[in-house]
Amino acid sequence: MEKRLDKKTGAEISLLGFGCMRFPVMEPGKPEIDEVRALEMIDKAYQSGVNYFDTAYPYHEGLSETFVGKALSRYDRQSYYLATKMPTWLLKSKQDAERIFAEQQKKLQTDYFDFYLCHAIGQSDTDYIDAYEKTGVYDYLAGLKRQGAIRRLGFSFHGTPERL
Repeated sequence: MEKRLDKKTGAEISLLGFGCMRFPVMEPGKPEIDEVRALEMIDKAYQSGVNYFDTAYPYHEGLSETFVGKALSRYDRQSYYLATKMPTWLLKSKQDAERIFAEQQKKLQTDYFDFYLCHAIGQSDTDYIDAYEKTGVYDYLAGLKRQGAIRRLGFSFHGTPERL
């Protein structure tokens, strides 16, 4: 698996990442993950050199992070990069962010996230300001970055090019 070197951090990240939004399910239309098949997929990817795994709080109606945490806990935490996301639309206060972040750490069985994204901003002209700036959530996340619980802080954007 070809990897790229981040000259700033020394990280060697696989060009192919593993997205954890659409695992095979037990029943069509239901969120329950077929863990046997999904574990085979993660293992195959990892053994083939994929070292970037991307999940998020809402994937599989909240089940993806728990499954990914269980699947990746079998590997040395230093051997892969883990990304997850803060659900912007659920933030009404800093306390929401604190609760969600703690849940994510528990579900994903990790003390830190290599990549942590403010998820799906750009749905409105003010969603970032309302969810992150006015509530103090951005300052909270920046503090987690300073503490090392977040290695790289970013965002995912789901709006129009004009809004960006």
